[in-house]
Amino acid sequence: MKTVECSFEALTEVKRSKFLTQIVPIADYDGLQEKLKKEHPKANHVVYALRYLNEYEQTVENSSDDGEPKGCAGVPALNVLRGEEMINCAVLIVRYFGGIKLGTGGMARAYALAVKDVLKVSETVLYEKQIVYLFKSSYSDVDKILHTLKGLGITAYERDFGIEGVDWKISGSEEQIEKFKMVKVG
Repeated sequence: MKTVECSFEALTEVKRSKFLTQIVPIADYDGLQEKLKKEHPKANHVVYALRYLNEYEQTVENSSDDGEPKGCAGVPALNVLRGEEMINCAVLIVRYFGGIKLGTGGMARAYALAVKDVLKVSETVLYEKQIVYLFKSSYSDVDKILHTLKGLGITAYERDFGIEGVDWKISGSEEQIEKFKMVKVG
């Protein structure tokens, strides 16, 4: 499976209709459809499709046609995400009507093409499940631990400085966490 770590955009034109497509990490999705509707008040539709893994490692999918004929916009976009094995991301497509009706089949192809176009310009990365590891350390080991985390490419961490030491919460791939446990100082 693949995912994106930041946002990418592409413009697709089909029979004078313009499709402005954006792909974002799932963490950036909330509220984005409303924001795009405000930024593009003359756009006819803001369609979305998303896929992510929940806490039980189950794939959750959703899509919206946002006023387009049922099944002609969100589902074709979602099918491209499925076919490309994309996960933990969402695509949003802003459509400006160009005056020429596409028909239901043409519309489905246009929305699918818009998602394919944004994927062409996106930098996708292999999806790795992130796990959380909790541990304690002394104050004197903080710098050594930070150095070890940096060397392993672990950038997601939280520290709680308590009376008796430091409580850590780090997130990384299974491989990163296992390597950290093997070299952990303190």
